[in-house]
Amino acid sequence: MTDLQFNRHRRLRTSDNLRSMVKETWLRKEDLIYPLFVVEGSNVHSEVASMPGVFHISLDYVEAEVQEIVDLGIKSIILFGVPAEKDALGSQAYHDHGIVQEATRLIKEKFPELVIIADTCLCQYTDHGHCGIVEEGKILNDPTLDLLARTAVSQARAGADIIAPSNMMDGFVAAIRRGLDEAGFVDVPIMSYAVKYSSSFYGPFRDAAHSTPQFGDRKTYQMDPANRMEALREAASDVEEGADFLIVKPALSYLDIMREVKDNFLLPVVAYNVSGEYSMIKAAAQNGWINEQEIVMEKLISMKRAGADLIITYFAKDVAKMLS
Repeated sequence: MTDLQFNRHRRLRTSDNLRSMVKETWLRKEDLIYPLFVVEGSNVHSEVASMPGVFHISLDYVEAEVQEIVDLGIKSIILFGVPAEKDALGSQAYHDHGIVQEATRLIKEKFPELVIIADTCLCQYTDHGHCGIVEEGKILNDPTLDLLARTAVSQARAGADIIAPSNMMDGFVAAIRRGLDEAGFVDVPIMSYAVKYSSSFYGPFRDAAHSTPQFGDRKTYQMDPANRMEALREAASDVEEGADFLIVKPALSYLDIMREVKDNFLLPVVAYNVSGEYSMIKAAAQNGWINEQEIVMEKLISMKRAGADLIITYFAKDVAKMLS
């Protein structure tokens, strides 16, 4: 055997400390963004049936929830609102006293340093469940842009630090950037859902956000999972229109796309570790089929390795505890 010539890669794996010294990809608390589902009413703290550990919370529970998040060292949250009333135009999305706006004011008063990202879409607020104005069964692109800009301005006025439009209308970043600038919010960045696929992994989220379409699907505005070059075109358009971050959603089945977005654009890339990815792990762990902690860490590290700078994840609190 002495005449064999080969590399001894195992030399760098012989102890925990040595493995840590040569680790190429790290996950930090600062990388995590935790989603919150805020609902109207009071005394509401109810678990989402399809998402164990995720809750609908009313404003009277927000302070305690956010205090836990801050104490864990998480620096940012993304707010989703579930209104009591819906209409064809999603008017509660851009109402100055809408649920996201009220939650933002409350959180900013108590936790001014926490970064609040406002999800900017209409689907939770429309009675038809689509992300834009509907006319004769079609989702209208251009008339929707004004409502999205109004929503973004209202959220910024309430104190949101970042606007995160998720609607996938063409031109939505340009419309929101102009709306924010004209309203005096030139320093409020846009975290665009630049690459958002029409995915079956969103099912539990629609349960949480009460946003299931009442007819049809979202394939006329969300992307075909088979398409790769289209993702780069979408991201390029958002960069040109003024986006400051680029989200890839979902994350786990689109790591190849995330890497290409990272390699082609100079903006921070955000992975959205979506509800279906979360619920599958929770279900398998509850059945004793997997080691939840090890699976979660491996999955989030894969997103970082693929190019994600930040990760929106329902596991954020769990991971923050693991990292402590």
